Amino acid sequence: MIRTSLALLFLTLYCVFIALPVMLYTLLTGSKETLFRVGQFAGVSTLRIAGVTARAEGLENIPAGTCLFAANHTSNTDPPAIVGVIPRRVAILLKKSLLSIPIVGPAFRMGDFIAIDRANAEDALGSIKLAVDRAKTGLSFLAFPEGTRSRDGRLQPFKQGVFRMAIQAGIPVVPVACAGAHHILPREKFGIKPGEMVVRFCPPIDAAAYQAADRGELARRVHAAIAAALPPDQRPLR
Repeated sequence: MIRTSLALLFLTLYCVFIALPVMLYTLLTGSKETLFRVGQFAGVSTLRIAGVTARAEGLENIPAGTCLFAANHTSNTDPPAIVGVIPRRVAILLKKSLLSIPIVGPAFRMGDFIAIDRANAEDALGSIKLAVDRAKTGLSFLAFPEGTRSRDGRLQPFKQGVFRMAIQAGIPVVPVACAGAHHILPREKFGIKPGEMVVRFCPPIDAAAYQAADRGELARRVHAAIAAALPPDQRPLR
């Protein structure tokens, strides 16, 4: 608990004394790269203070151009660990409630993160269209197709909205298997346990080869790739 408290204290002070000035700089200059790097550093540093490290495997599988990173989700430590090892600026497709967090929420908006309200189909479709437009300008995205954190660490079924986005944008999908996070910070728990997470990037799948009506098949293919790259205790039960 001491490490967790120190990590949260660092993150709070970092947001107030570093993030806020950088957000002002972003407003004045329009440059979002610095904001992203500051946020990336905050996430990685917070994990390290808590005793958590992330090891990347398969970085050679990341294509040179725009892509959608689709990852499994078991813990609140997943996003900073994955973003911390991706060697480019990305935006995240996230749930709407995260935009209400002080400082962090506005920073997400400024960084082109897009909230998807799954309770409102029309709003969700609008968010997908916005993501498609931004992807076509060269911005890569990270999404968690399960929609919520797994309770037992095992891979859950995927929702299909993010795959519609990849198909419409004509970009490849990179399956990402994040292993070990559910032991470090399980859902419904507060204290972070020190440990190592492994982030595996699988070979990309070309979404441009699919039609919107086939997004379920694309989702199943990405799901299978992630499942195969996860340790046995995180694979879905058959």
